[in-house]
Amino acid sequence: MSETAQEPPDLGGYAEAISRITGAVAGFVRGKPDVIELALTCLLAEGHLLLDDVPGVGKTSLARALAQAMGLRWRRIQFTPDVLPSDITGVSIYNQGTGSFAFHKGPVFASIVLADEINRATPRTQSALLEAMEERTVSVDGVTRDLPRPFVVIATQNPVDMAGTYPLPEAQLDRFLIRTSIGYPDQGAEVEVVSNHHHGVQVSAIDPVTSPEEVLALIAAAARVTVEPDVIEYVVRVVTATRTAAGVALGSSPRGSVGLLRAIRARALVQGRSYATPGDVQALAEPVLAHRILLDVDGQARGLTGASVIAEVVASTPAPQPA
Repeated sequence: MSETAQEPPDLGGYAEAISRITGAVAGFVRGKPDVIELALTCLLAEGHLLLDDVPGVGKTSLARALAQAMGLRWRRIQFTPDVLPSDITGVSIYNQGTGSFAFHKGPVFASIVLADEINRATPRTQSALLEAMEERTVSVDGVTRDLPRPFVVIATQNPVDMAGTYPLPEAQLDRFLIRTSIGYPDQGAEVEVVSNHHHGVQVSAIDPVTSPEEVLALIAAAARVTVEPDVIEYVVRVVTATRTAAGVALGSSPRGSVGLLRAIRARALVQGRSYATPGDVQALAEPVLAHRILLDVDGQARGLTGASVIAEVVASTPAPQPA
């Protein structure tokens, strides 16, 4: 595979749209270009994004800024212990005038759904999102309804050792393509954040810089990015290595392989390339795979984490070399 392959004409012209999106978000979310790029990569791969961090570092602001900049209809669900599944999916209400039931759509019927503090809800309510995240449909009262396209869940959660939180089930974690954290800003970026607040700059002031049609075109372009057979084999070797790694009780499933493939295509497009490289696999292995790993007792006792396991797997798995 050549690292200097030329970009086919049909993928040209998207760099400017991507630059508009990242620029609009970066104007509000200061000092986090890598996080913004990772979030956009997730969205263009039509994957769901989990932002996992302490309160107050801008998880919700990042999600809202992306929604605003991309010009897509979005809804926010504030998860609390008393939120019910029907509060998310919708409910059928009897109309006395017509003598029939009418379905009232819940907030999940939007292109971007901000699930704020998702781990404050009970496991039963968390599971209400499973069908929507996997099938892009909602089934209520025996009727299955399609969700809009694109459909992306951007969920935020606080650390599970904080009061009033419930760990996300492994089955739901596996539905998130990428899990990442934002972290504290550096001093200069924090000064800009405080200055924005001082001058009354709100995330709602971000003007859309793309249209829904353009977003769908970007998603389609990401799906056309070239991935050579040796890179596909490398993806699979990295994922299968998580299943035999020391300290791991349960490695990543084939869903992880498919997710990593989708993610590297989107990353290539975001970075202005029409082809994916082994470097894309190495850069995205941790955010795509670490949350899909379950450590055994020995691994926990040794202080291993999903991220440390993936780092070791990537370091020990030979990458294909350019032809």
